[in-house]
Amino acid sequence: MNIMKRLNDWRKYRQTLSELGRISERELQDLGLRRADIEAVARGEIRR
Repeated sequence: MNIMKRLNDWRKYRQTLSELGRISERELQDLGLRRADIEAVARGEIRR
């Protein structure tokens, strides 16, 4: 079961990186983020 959770967490992390990486600087700014924040946000998604 632990392996399945880790796999699911990794998938969420990769999906978040991908989605945030595709949006424009302006959209990131509207969200209160910088491009450098994307990885930290993705890591936070795993802990939800």
